[in-house]
Amino acid sequence: MTELTCCICGDPIGPEPKRIGGRTYCDRHYARVTAPHRGIWQTGVVQIIALILFVVLVEVVVSSVQITLSATGLVIAGLILALIPALIWLAFFYAQDRLEPEPKGYVLGVFLLGGLLASAVGIPVLRDLFHTNDWLGTSTLTGVLGSILVVGVTQEFLKYAAVRYSIFQSSEFDERVDGIVYGTAAGLGYATLLNIQFIIDSNGADLRAAVIRIVITTLAQASFSGISGYFLARAKFEDEPIWWLPSGVALAAILNGLFTFVRGEISTTRLSLTGGGFNPWPGLILAAVVAVVVLGLLSYLIRRANRITLSGVDAGRA
Repeated sequence: MTELTCCICGDPIGPEPKRIGGRTYCDRHYARVTAPHRGIWQTGVVQIIALILFVVLVEVVVSSVQITLSATGLVIAGLILALIPALIWLAFFYAQDRLEPEPKGYVLGVFLLGGLLASAVGIPVLRDLFHTNDWLGTSTLTGVLGSILVVGVTQEFLKYAAVRYSIFQSSEFDERVDGIVYGTAAGLGYATLLNIQFIIDSNGADLRAAVIRIVITTLAQASFSGISGYFLARAKFEDEPIWWLPSGVALAAILNGLFTFVRGEISTTRLSLTGGGFNPWPGLILAAVVAVVVLGLLSYLIRRANRITLSGVDAGRA
């Protein structure tokens, strides 16, 4: 008779193991998988509010204090601004996770891997292979399809890969909420490199416009990779069909692409006294709303899966 072992730690377990789907668990890891984590929603909302306040603070300071920066000074200031959203997230994450902390090295490693994949693959593919800046805005149909099939698929697959081929197989990925945590970390790393690249390419952007773009990118990239992180968590702890993970990446890519297109549309003011222009504030509002909705939905789904598991029903089939 084959000895039953925990699917997380590999330790032997008794003849009547706890199960989720077709997977068996020791008591410790079953408790971790079904932990409620009621604070993730509240902490996430506070993080989003903190990012909005960060934008407002920069707007007030730049408008109130007359400081003239050289091109180099603008680049340095922009790079500092590009790093602050990630630091805000890490600070709130470790404050919320202090009772049962994720290993800091793993979280930071996934964050850095997301950034590395953006720098080494994502940005060169979109810029140098597909030349998206040259054709993405030529028509509505081209914009929608290109944003989803090229931009969305490229970015979301790379963020998914940063989790799937690193921490996913580790015993430290031992509860459902870890999918959202590590998925968000990968998205933040990816967003940070996108923001750094934007500052470098612009040779020192206007700080007021730059901080809005930085926060929009951060909120969007973290939110959509959180979705694929949820799908990864379900695949880790439950028996899902072969199409489950690809569908998660596809959903994240579709939402990413639609957001990219809609943001561009609502941020461009075609009718004005000066003939049109660019207003980044509607894009920021959209990004904040999307982040709150995605976070709320993922938090609900995690809690629902845990309740179903604890009730004795197979969560993978509910």
